[in-house]
Amino acid sequence: MAKLREHVPPERTRRAAALALLLCARACLGFSVAGHQESTCEANGSVYYVGEWYFLDSDHCTQCECTAEGSACARTDCTSLPAACIHVSHYPTDCCPRCERIGCEYRGVVYELGQNFQPSECEQCTCESDGIARCLVADCAPPPCVNPVYQPGKCCPECKDGPNCYADASRSQVIPAGEPVWVNPCTKCRCHDGQDAGYWEGNRLATCSHLKNCSREQPTTQQN
Repeated sequence: MAKLREHVPPERTRRAAALALLLCARACLGFSVAGHQESTCEANGSVYYVGEWYFLDSDHCTQCECTAEGSACARTDCTSLPAACIHVSHYPTDCCPRCERIGCEYRGVVYELGQNFQPSECEQCTCESDGIARCLVADCAPPPCVNPVYQPGKCCPECKDGPNCYADASRSQVIPAGEPVWVNPCTKCRCHDGQDAGYWEGNRLATCSHLKNCSREQPTTQQN
């Protein structure tokens, strides 16, 4: 017995074929329902799908997301570097600079945070957390002599020959401090000591007294 085939009108066949072609176009080409835009994005010479993130090769600080409406991009704001940053690196593939080292720079030398250091005999310094080196400078008292010597590793000068002073303003004769000294038959001089204002003011001239009616040529009995 022959099998009967259902007669399908030509118009219905054409509509089904058109619907199948539309569905294929949407699935294969990635069009939205409205058919406005593809669901891929092109950038950096590559194709990105919806939902993918990427950085622009031309600007490593700009990050984009591929959306159905196209690429949505925003630029990254770099955070401030630490105030105590003393070494900054900027790599070509990075958006923001990097702080490689934190510390203090003092007279061309770098010190770690919290480090105590002595750049000279008279300075004691500390590298503070804000990247600033703060120093205390020794205040040396006037040396009690006219020929002080600076010793290696010491801040303040020392009197190797002991306290002394000049006998007069000519500064040609030096006398030891302590007891009065006869600098000539008629003149007796004494250096300032710690109880005299001139000592602390750095006055290194002796105080002298002269005998009346005295001639330097005649012998004189010197008494302290």
